[in-house]
Amino acid sequence: MTNPAPLAARYTDPSPRSLRPVEESDFAPSNAERVLLTGASGMLGRESALALLRAGYTVRVFQRSDSGIAALLPDTIRPRFEQVRGSLTNRQAIEQALTGVNGIVHAAAKVSVSGDWRDYERVNIEGTKSLLDAAVEHAIPKFLYISSPSVAHAGAALVGAGNGDASPEHARGNYARSKAVAEKAVLQMNGTALSTGKYLCTGALRPHLIWGPGDTQLVERILERARAGRLPLLSGGTGLIDTLYIDNAADAVVHGYERLEALAGRAVVVTNGQPRTVAELMSGFCTAVGVPAPRFSVPAPVAVVAGRLIEKVWALLPHSVTAGDEPPMTGFLAEQLSTAHWFDQRNTRELLGWEPAVSIEEGYERLRLFYGDKYSRP
Repeated sequence: MTNPAPLAARYTDPSPRSLRPVEESDFAPSNAERVLLTGASGMLGRESALALLRAGYTVRVFQRSDSGIAALLPDTIRPRFEQVRGSLTNRQAIEQALTGVNGIVHAAAKVSVSGDWRDYERVNIEGTKSLLDAAVEHAIPKFLYISSPSVAHAGAALVGAGNGDASPEHARGNYARSKAVAEKAVLQMNGTALSTGKYLCTGALRPHLIWGPGDTQLVERILERARAGRLPLLSGGTGLIDTLYIDNAADAVVHGYERLEALAGRAVVVTNGQPRTVAELMSGFCTAVGVPAPRFSVPAPVAVVAGRLIEKVWALLPHSVTAGDEPPMTGFLAEQLSTAHWFDQRNTRELLGWEPAVSIEEGYERLRLFYGDKYSRP
């Protein structure tokens, strides 16, 4: 299990985005098990790689670009870290990455809220199935899939919801639909016989709204728009939303990998278990770094319609205008920001043997330590 002390200390550093080298004492002795982790260039993948290394595993990461993790590690730990560059769409690269591996944590995905279906299908569905097939061929007995709660969300409010089954037919948007198809494929492979006489053990984690210092997907977008006065609340921001602090997410990945036999073909939603209204959450982010919290409100139905229109117009604009960025609002995003999403975590914590170590309030404090006056100075 990840030791909270060094995690807290890390965020007193001027730039945790550069991730100062961690201390050798943070790491457990090697357990001689090699884990392949896909998608280590993202925040969750990077922190999960570090958490697995701390737990004693040898970690091999697989993604298209350099993860930057090796430079963070003490010299004595660096031999336990390996990197293979490649894409999930390249079976030869996958084969290379799987040589000598004991288990897989699959976190790589196309995660944008808008885009062409074929792009999601190629990476999220076909890439996952290719990795699964290769795992069986290499007789790798462990496969943990990082999914999303959106795979079981049909647009209605989720109030104390359970895990639910992935539903490609009802999932909202191409990302959620592709992840739902992939999750079902992973879970259906649980119990597949391997050439060694063992059986493939699969499971899925659905982390919900991960955030933390250096988070460019949620926190920094909120802060930038709040500072510019362009961050409205939707219908007053009264919807309750459960989130997940990044260190807790990485710790849950380690527990999920180690408890695959307990998951046994099931998926669980993972959150902090501390629901907050959207208004409270945004206010917490903003107050932590000295930015005025959003004050004006837009009716949610108006935002949903506007988001759908913006999404269609955005898709027609040239790359020179959009610069590859996602649209500032989509119908799916408006629904997410105006609809309650909080979950019953009892089953998750029982199956994983896991409790979140970092509270929402401690997370706000770590934002303050990280960003300082970056967003409040003129």
